Amino acid sequence: MASGTKAKPSYIYAIIGISLVLFLLGTLGWLLINGRGLSRAFREDVEVEVILHDNTRPELMQQLRTVLDRQPFTKSSEIVTKEEAAKRFIEDGGEDFKELLDFNPLYSSVLLHMHSEYVNQDSLNKISKFIMQSNVVRDVTYPNTVVEKMNSNFRRIGIILGAVSLLLFIIVIILIDNTVRLAMFSNRFLIKTMQMVGATRWFITRPFDRTAILNGLISGIISVIGLWLIIQFAEQQLPAIHALNEPILLICMMLGMIIMGILISVVSTHRSVLKYLKMHVDDLY
Repeated sequence: MASGTKAKPSYIYAIIGISLVLFLLGTLGWLLINGRGLSRAFREDVEVEVILHDNTRPELMQQLRTVLDRQPFTKSSEIVTKEEAAKRFIEDGGEDFKELLDFNPLYSSVLLHMHSEYVNQDSLNKISKFIMQSNVVRDVTYPNTVVEKMNSNFRRIGIILGAVSLLLFIIVIILIDNTVRLAMFSNRFLIKTMQMVGATRWFITRPFDRTAILNGLISGIISVIGLWLIIQFAEQQLPAIHALNEPILLICMMLGMIIMGILISVVSTHRSVLKYLKMHVDDLY
């Protein structure tokens, strides 16, 4: 009874410790998911302007737009007529060229927003060549320098965050393993006593493994609840964050936190029990 009573506080501390490190790892994972969403939003905000020849008939503009909308790279499209282009130019702070010229020098165009995976130099070059095959297309333009710098910066950030995540993952495994082993330390005499009265290794490890599964499950659930509360608070303060979320990835990550808590808890507990079974009684003191 004394051993069992003594072990309970250790298990509570182990659950709290595992929950905290899983919560820390989950928070970083959530930031990575948001970073991925932010990267996607920036890429999909890049405009590709398909400039049309002057006096292109409206029906030909619509035909071209229909063709482009059917392509896998197109997320959305918009036809901008000469008149609309002039209006936007003036609204953006440009001078009213109608005061100097008696004609509109701007061209009608189709504005495209691409899916994020196509916003890179190689893909945009191929897409430009494909669009230029149309007889009504005069030119295809996009912010080339912006795309290059944006992809370069996102690549660097991804490498840095990936390295930090890997390092933190290793630290989390070590911390959880040490936490569980400390919790099992108070049970070392109980484990050895069961062995000395003739209990089999499987009989001794089974109840500890069951407890480890329960502790890991509780820890994972606590960490997920904590992360969910943080996410809800962050979205209340900054509603724009909600648009960056990827529900499927978030759910998978939370399930992964629970599974990780269970697996590491079970493996560490099982190793600790086997370690004490192999030790001599005198070495337990």
